[in-house]
Amino acid sequence: MPAFRIAPAVATAFPDTLIALVTATGLRGREPWPHTAAAVEELEQELADGAWHPADETDPRIGAWHTAYRSFGTNPRRIRPSVDALGRRLAKKGGLPRINPAVDSYNAVSVRHGLPAGAFDLDHVTGDVDIRHADGTESFTPLGEPDIIEHPKPGEVIYADTTGVLTRHWNHRDAHRTRVTEDTTHVAFVLETLHADRDGALLKVAADELQDLLAPHADQTTVSYLGPAQLQAGD
Repeated sequence: MPAFRIAPAVATAFPDTLIALVTATGLRGREPWPHTAAAVEELEQELADGAWHPADETDPRIGAWHTAYRSFGTNPRRIRPSVDALGRRLAKKGGLPRINPAVDSYNAVSVRHGLPAGAFDLDHVTGDVDIRHADGTESFTPLGEPDIIEHPKPGEVIYADTTGVLTRHWNHRDAHRTRVTEDTTHVAFVLETLHADRDGALLKVAADELQDLLAPHADQTTVSYLGPAQLQAGD
């Protein structure tokens, strides 16, 4: 298990950050996941009934990410935080994309609670993972575009391992190399808030909910937390 670290400069800039790290080993992505299917369908039905709506940029959970994006030079209305983009898609189309059970699980939890989420296939992560500011020399291959190479802007917050960038704009888009597929067996899922004092309890509810969806389809699951007070999570 790689260590996940928040660089001191990021911790200083965003001192109330808290990240839930949910890991799963022995994941079985090709069997039925009825609880995940039910969670997604429940969300969609609540939206259709008008009983629930995904958080948008007027919500402080999303607004905080817009402010953070602007602070490192990203326009959040052009390049949106993942949970913002997912919620907008759900509100417009009335349904979430069906990718595979593991991805569908974190998408459902993310949009339900208004918290950005992502996942990394740990068998394709090299070394440890740092959440840090880019220097502009790093390479990133966007999810679904294996022939494209991008370079983050200097100062942009990224997840990066020793090979390259795993996410751009903190949580806007994941890398193709570490994407989670039906055959992925060892995964680190992340859920994030910039305001632990306000939303830390919500983050823990979301992490427990995600673990409950994963556990029936994994040999082992764990939950740990990473913030400026800890700076590092992992073995």
